[in-house]
Amino acid sequence: MQVSSELQAFCLFPQGEFCFMLLSLRIENFALIDQLELEFGAGLNVMTGETGAGKSIILDALDVALGGKISSRVIRAGAERAVVEATFRVDAAVAAWLSEQEIDPLDDGSVVCCREMAIAQSSLRSRSRVNGVLVNRQLMDRLRDRLVEITAQGQTVQLTASALQRELLDLYGGATLLKQRNIVDSAYTTCQEASQVLEQRRHSEQQRLQRLDLLEYQAKELDAANLTEPDELEQLEQERQRLSHVVELQQLSYEVYQALYQNDVGEAACADLLGKAEATLSDMVSYDAQLQPVLEIVSVALAQVVEAGRQINAYGDGLETDPHRLSEVEERIRALKQICRKYGPTLAEAIAHYRRLQAEREELTGGGQSLEELEKNYQACQETLTEAGAKLTHLRRHAAEDLEKRLVGELKPLAMEKVQFKVAIAPTSPTATGADAIAFYFSPNQGEALQPLAAIASGGEMSRFLLALKACFSQLEAAGTLIFDEIDAGVSGRVAQAIAEKLHQLSHRHQVLCVTHQPLVAAMADYHFRVDKQVIEEPNGKGEKNVSHQESESSTQNSKLKIQNSIPDVTPAESLRERTVVRVSMLDNHLTRREELAQLAGGKSAQEAMAFAESLLTQAANRRQN
Repeated sequence: MQVSSELQAFCLFPQGEFCFMLLSLRIENFALIDQLELEFGAGLNVMTGETGAGKSIILDALDVALGGKISSRVIRAGAERAVVEATFRVDAAVAAWLSEQEIDPLDDGSVVCCREMAIAQSSLRSRSRVNGVLVNRQLMDRLRDRLVEITAQGQTVQLTASALQRELLDLYGGATLLKQRNIVDSAYTTCQEASQVLEQRRHSEQQRLQRLDLLEYQAKELDAANLTEPDELEQLEQERQRLSHVVELQQLSYEVYQALYQNDVGEAACADLLGKAEATLSDMVSYDAQLQPVLEIVSVALAQVVEAGRQINAYGDGLETDPHRLSEVEERIRALKQICRKYGPTLAEAIAHYRRLQAEREELTGGGQSLEELEKNYQACQETLTEAGAKLTHLRRHAAEDLEKRLVGELKPLAMEKVQFKVAIAPTSPTATGADAIAFYFSPNQGEALQPLAAIASGGEMSRFLLALKACFSQLEAAGTLIFDEIDAGVSGRVAQAIAEKLHQLSHRHQVLCVTHQPLVAAMADYHFRVDKQVIEEPNGKGEKNVSHQESESSTQNSKLKIQNSIPDVTPAESLRERTVVRVSMLDNHLTRREELAQLAGGKSAQEAMAFAESLLTQAANRRQN
């Protein structure tokens, strides 16, 4: 049951038709239906017929068109493909929602929901389209909630469930209550998460402390190691090699300086030779300019050799023996190698282990939160949940009071003048839906104490209760199509008449489609359909058909609803077989309606039954006018 966040204005067309209604239903090869097209009108649409005539098949077809579950049995025997198509006129809110789903309205503003089913390689496949756009099951479910609401007598059993009663009360409370319930749900989730963290901390405290001690020891050792650079060990090894060979490096650097720049033993240095070559080339260039590139190369080489000599000389001058630094480097190397043996094998892996250790230590300490802090956080979450739940309870009590008054007011005209109804709200353990246990209490008879709905109500009383509940919600919902499948089963006489009037009352705000066996209900219909089974002849093994027992169809010029049963001809030479099909007739004149009501009331068109049917039609006409 879907309740809008606010009351929506009731829209009427100039002709007096609803702006939101089921316009037509087209069915092909579905169950016992070969081909059928129905057009519905505003107000109360009623379907009658013998038990097993196929009324439920038509409702099943509408359900399938709106994304309902299917099986291979839905396709008519002998056919490989079935189609169900429902056309609706919708209001601006639904049209806007469809536009958000990138589904454009048709030129006349209608919405066509089509479901195609086919058997391929022993498997059933189906596709749903809305205005020709292929859609998935989730979107069809959301659209279905906006178009129709199907109510069957079997739903009365579900009304006894406490969870459904809570949902009904919350939906009746409207957008403010539902918003507060979402707040409670969020607060409950937060509280559960805080509780879980706290319990995990408590249950694993001993293991946590043991593990934390180990981590603290390792962290202390690694903290003292002051690990920063993954290549520190390689750098220290290089520094140790340099410090260990200072004297040798000084001697070698002096030899290099002698060879490059200045030779003390009288031999020519590299710079001297290059200088001489440069001078010679300069003379040669004056005679032949082609040697200029060679001169430039030698000049660059001379400059580089001179710079290299200066740098190697400075390097040699800067070398000093430092036994203390060498000792420090060797001690640091030993410490790092010890760290690598325990946490490595490389220094980079030891550093990575240190970072994992820090993260685990932070996690075990609750991200900086102590056990006491976690307990305080959980307590704060509980207080938030309690406060949100209290606000929700207040809103529920207010909604319950209004629902009690309105439902009793709807039940009294249904031959339950002394009815009592109470929504009991009792405290319970907090959950995602609040801290309230909701129960509907009901007393249909004067002097009888209130008891739980499941314990007191009979089938007929539950049917009336469900209908009255629907009437309460009809004031809150957008005008749409309400479907009742034998909601009047198990009642008769004055109660049936009261249900008929309530259904007609609902049809002032909603289009109502009702399947009934009650002549009193059928008499109140604005549009009356008769459903029955017929035997036809069709080509053996083919889906096309030829009627052998076809009911004539009556219509009037002013009728807005038609039934179109397309019957192709079959050549006499073809082999025929008999098949059972479902047919629907629009009872659009007084005589056919009277005959059908007489059949419902007396089982045959006897004079007394006809007189009774005539009186029902007369009374219904008077009630509709009033």
